[in-house]
Amino acid sequence: MRIRLFCIGVPLPFTSLYGLLWWTAFVKWWIGRGYAFFCPQPNDKRAMSTEAKPFLKWAGGKGQLLNQLGEYLPQQISEEPFTYIEPFVGGGAMLFYMLQHFCNIRKAVINDVNEDLILTYRIIKDDVEALITNLDKYEKDYLAITDQEGRSQIFYEVRERYNQHLGDSIERASQLIFLNKTCFNGLYRVNRRGQFNVPFGKYAHPTICNAKLLRADSQLLQSAQVVINQGDYAQTVQHIDSLTFVYLDPPYRPLDATSSFTAYAKGDFNDDDQRALAAFCHQLSERGCFWMESNADCSAKNPNDTFFEDLYADYKIERVYASRFINANPEKRGKLTELLIKNYE
Repeated sequence: MRIRLFCIGVPLPFTSLYGLLWWTAFVKWWIGRGYAFFCPQPNDKRAMSTEAKPFLKWAGGKGQLLNQLGEYLPQQISEEPFTYIEPFVGGGAMLFYMLQHFCNIRKAVINDVNEDLILTYRIIKDDVEALITNLDKYEKDYLAITDQEGRSQIFYEVRERYNQHLGDSIERASQLIFLNKTCFNGLYRVNRRGQFNVPFGKYAHPTICNAKLLRADSQLLQSAQVVINQGDYAQTVQHIDSLTFVYLDPPYRPLDATSSFTAYAKGDFNDDDQRALAAFCHQLSERGCFWMESNADCSAKNPNDTFFEDLYADYKIERVYASRFINANPEKRGKLTELLIKNYE
């Protein structure tokens, strides 16, 4: 007697021991992985959030590196549910990539020291329609003015209100997105007083309110039940679970005196901070976490500068190629290598 499995058209000879063993193995695979692979669950909103991606242009954003980073992820996180932690979330390119590629993330935790950035993540997650309504008004009012002088005046008025912390949460999130979309080179930078100081950018048709993108981001953040924290990166250790992967994308150590860009929040991230971060990574290892860190490849610029090679001598260091798009000097944009430091093979 033969029974045909109609979904794949394979005859199963139950009269033989081989057939029974084959069928038993197939059923176990189907229950564990096959059904989820061939038949995505209709209530898994992450599978439908393919439009989700960063809502801000951010210095050091990882959008162009995602495919390379994906090749260096630990194999273990593909095998069972895990917790994902990102202590320096920034623009969130890696966050959205992980949430869309790993539906077995049981909890995701993001953190950043930048208060307004984290506020905006929370607004997009919990009150996206109010944000879209407000941003849409910003866009219509801005694009209604056709001369650069008039647009420049609006930009500096919004920048002044933003630096004076005027407005409620929806308004501050709107101001941050508006400034990011209309400032020079899409750069977020603050001075030592914590004030946004990037000048006006002369874009003809900036998209200030991308409602489709914001809704997709909101859907993904909600469906994945993302925990959104603001403060020091070290506080994320409280979320470590039995299987945890931590991706760290801190402010990079400058390649030279003119390439420093650490002012995404008030205060700098100096060599002592880099050493403290290395100690934090060692703590993660002791807690049984898998972690991967991105940072500048200083020795590529200066072979005698082996700061990271010395600091992370006990860990594995890889190099990936990146393109630098955000730089005030166009001649300094281009390809360069970055470090990937990890505690696993």
